[in-house]
Amino acid sequence: MFSGIIEEFATVVAITKDRENMDFTLKCSFVDELKIDQSVAHNGVCLTVIRIDNGTYTVTAMKETLDRTNLGLLQVGDKVNVERSMLMNGRLDGHIVQGHVDETARCIAMEDANGSTYFTFEYALNREMARKGYFTVDKGSVTVNGVSLTVCNPTENTFQVAIIPYTFEHTNFCDIRMGTVVNLEFDILGKYIARLQQLG
Repeated sequence: MFSGIIEEFATVVAITKDRENMDFTLKCSFVDELKIDQSVAHNGVCLTVIRIDNGTYTVTAMKETLDRTNLGLLQVGDKVNVERSMLMNGRLDGHIVQGHVDETARCIAMEDANGSTYFTFEYALNREMARKGYFTVDKGSVTVNGVSLTVCNPTENTFQVAIIPYTFEHTNFCDIRMGTVVNLEFDILGKYIARLQQLG
């Protein structure tokens, strides 16, 4: 479980394809604190550390993950938002994030807000998935590339988020442009409520 509070961004230093899997080797400041089998969220995707070597660590993404997320678009040198799993003895500064990305979205607008920036994202409109809780609500929570954010101005398949300068500088929001593909995880609480409604 994660909180959506990004620790930093890691840099991709190598990508290796193994049949339908991809191994990503990354470098960040806390590599020496990692352990084999540890869970780390990468752009919001929970992946397991399989190797630690010479100041880098490696994780594997399977085909299902590559198909559902933006990890398959990564290239060497790209920045990836990383967060280690949440400690249960601390404050929950973000919201409950599982590290299970639901789908991707595309940035369709960026607007200056006198110091901060509004980003608008569009995702595929699927009414059946919406009935299952895959949607956003005004002032609700959403995870974008692993970052816990508050929703503004949602429609059926778009929403805005306001990014303050600190978040812009310390996550890979600094690299998002028009057309950039991001990972989305909708709020788990909304999914449970939708499921309860379905069950009557």
